[in-house]
Amino acid sequence: MAAESVPTRFTALRWPLGLDAALGAVAREDDYARHVEQLMRQVLLTDPGERVNRPDFGCGVRRMLFAPNDPAGAALARVTVAEALRRWLGPVIEVDDVAVQAVEDRVEITVAYTLRASGERRYLNEQTGL
Repeated sequence: MAAESVPTRFTALRWPLGLDAALGAVAREDDYARHVEQLMRQVLLTDPGERVNRPDFGCGVRRMLFAPNDPAGAALARVTVAEALRRWLGPVIEVDDVAVQAVEDRVEITVAYTLRASGERRYLNEQTGL
C-alpha cells in the first residue's frame, strides 16, 4: 500500500487534555507520530458505552484485567485490541502485530504498527492495572 504524506505542519489537541501554561491555552500536539499514539491510547483505554455519541467506540482494555489469565484470554484480548484499532484507526495505521500478556495485576499490550502517512513502523507499549 502506498504511503500517504505526513502533513508538513500538523497541530492537534494533546490527549489527555491539558493546559499549556506558557501559552495560556489548551496544550497542542505538533508531532504527528505522538498524536497517533494518543489516538491509539484513546481507543485502548475507552470502554464501549463510555462515549455518549459513540457508544460502540473503544476497546475496553481495563475489563480485560478481570478475564482469566490463560492462553484463551490472551488470544481474545489480542483479537479485541487488533480489531478495535483497525476499526477506529484503519485509515491512519496498519496494525502489524499485537501481543497481550497478563502479569500479576496488570495487562501489558504491545502493538507493532505502521503509520500509513509515512510508512514508518512503530511500537506502542501500554500497561493498565488495578
